[in-house]
Amino acid sequence: METLQLENGDDTPAVILDKTNAHFEISGRSLPEDSVTFYQPIKDWIKEYSKQPNPSTDFIFKLDYFNTASSKLVLDLLQLLKEVKDIHITWYSREDDEEILEAGKEFSEQVDIPFDFKSY
Repeated sequence: METLQLENGDDTPAVILDKTNAHFEISGRSLPEDSVTFYQPIKDWIKEYSKQPNPSTDFIFKLDYFNTASSKLVLDLLQLLKEVKDIHITWYSREDDEEILEAGKEFSEQVDIPFDFKSY
């Protein structure tokens, strides 16, 4: 399975989806002009990965900021990840960013996946 790697832009997060090295991360700011188009290849990659996942998967979300449209797409990604066996989410937020932390907690409740919350 090919690695999906997207460099972060002013309004888009960095994405690394690397099955071989077991590195799965979305980080940075997410407020793309067209969230659906930006996140579609990520959704497609996760759907394909879920067919033959690694024995365990640790997925990192380290978003500094995301808009409402991105929030919906992050939830969509989490719904897809729910299908992956032995999935674990690490949700990072800045120490002083209650908003991102609370969003992670709400996502965790909505998708019923184990989340580990860390601050930086």
